[in-house]
Amino acid sequence: MDSVFSHLTLTDVHCDVVRNIVSVRSAQNLFDDLTDNPPEWELAQRLADLANAPRQQSTSPLIQGPFEDAQWFTAIGFPFRSWQASRFSDGSFGVWYGCGSLQTSVLETAYHWFSGLLTDAGFDKYIVVGERAVYDIACDAALLDLRPQLAKYADLAHKTDYRYSQSVGARVHREGHPGLLTASVRHAKGCNYAVFNPRVLSNPRLHCHLTYRLDGNWIFVEKQPGVVWMKIETAAL
Repeated sequence: MDSVFSHLTLTDVHCDVVRNIVSVRSAQNLFDDLTDNPPEWELAQRLADLANAPRQQSTSPLIQGPFEDAQWFTAIGFPFRSWQASRFSDGSFGVWYGCGSLQTSVLETAYHWFSGLLTDAGFDKYIVVGERAVYDIACDAALLDLRPQLAKYADLAHKTDYRYSQSVGARVHREGHPGLLTASVRHAKGCNYAVFNPRVLSNPRLHCHLTYRLDGNWIFVEKQPGVVWMKIETAAL
């Protein structure tokens, strides 16, 4: 039987990948005693991240200082300890997901926030606000590249049915490959990274905070509180 694995090639990846996760914006404002301007909080945090970068690149995060260790766990380690079903996992092992751009990460996470959380909970008809933190994380790995095979194996990128992609992920996990590179299902021009080995990820740095606000048929995304940066029609998710 023909297998997608018969056609896959490796892509040597050495770049930053965007990780967009649930967070609390106010809890991260460590510099609000220095300025009342939220964009300046973000700038100060990024400068602090740059100053801490050499320690955060450690391959042994548990011996880092408490702040660096907490940031590594938040941005990298959590999915490998808190397993859940996803596109490439049936929930029996952890997979870390990142995106090639901020816009791709917003469209991907907005879909899961709206369709997988709010709609399932019956909150899709209310005004709901969610807060996020976005990190840039270094990825250095030879990844299996699914993108050239998506036309032939369309179920790899099915919008809602993950059974085939989970079978692919199960083999990748069993055989010890570090991860996959694939096209984004939610963003036509985007790409996604599915990483199975945390050792290929390092140096988490805060990129920005985001606020998602569901109001009617739209999700409004803010970088700066009160200023809409991007809007997404829920019907298009």
